[in-house]
Amino acid sequence: MIEVQNIAHTFLIGKKGAEQPIHVLKAISFTIKPKEIVAIVGKSGSGKSTLLQVMAGFMKADTGSVKINGKETTGLNEAEHAAFRLTNFGFVFQNFQLMPGLTAAENIELPLKLQGIPASERKSRVEALMQRIGLAEVAAHYPNELSGGQQQRVSIGRALITNPPIILADEPTGSLDSETEQEILQLIADLNKAFGITFVIITHDDEVASFAHRRLKMHDGQLKEEA
Repeated sequence: MIEVQNIAHTFLIGKKGAEQPIHVLKAISFTIKPKEIVAIVGKSGSGKSTLLQVMAGFMKADTGSVKINGKETTGLNEAEHAAFRLTNFGFVFQNFQLMPGLTAAENIELPLKLQGIPASERKSRVEALMQRIGLAEVAAHYPNELSGGQQQRVSIGRALITNPPIILADEPTGSLDSETEQEILQLIADLNKAFGITFVIITHDDEVASFAHRRLKMHDGQLKEEA
């Protein structure tokens, strides 16, 4: 499903001509199997979010390769990466990143519009998904009319609507209280079991990581698997 081999990435900081290299990722290699929930755990600055950006193609690695379902993605250009992401990945973020001027249903529908799906099919797919994830009653509500947990469910719905095989979640419960966090983690576990979706969760929280099938630990740009 996901094969990462010898990925390295360096940032340059400081004034031009006197930049200092910061080695954020150092020869990272791992494999994630289909239908797994894998948590990448580490403190702020450990490199875990940079790794997610490289996996998704938002950022280019200095060296190494990324394969998604057997396809080498490292060499794709920006347009090719965007097209590949649209059908292979869903994304869930800590701050939800919903469009404030769109309703919950319209936010979830948006990726289908980008794919050129006909309106009638979009409507039926969005309605079915919102029923599945417990949002049918708030379909016409705007993000500022929703609780944090409801907003994150909308974010998850938007990630799911194109039926991607992989969802990348960056601190998906970081803005939620402990009770809502448990609800969202249970929803992730239920979706994984029902649809076989692979989840990669970036987190600094050991309790969140405990929901995963496996934990990969990031520390100073290096990665190792935890028992």
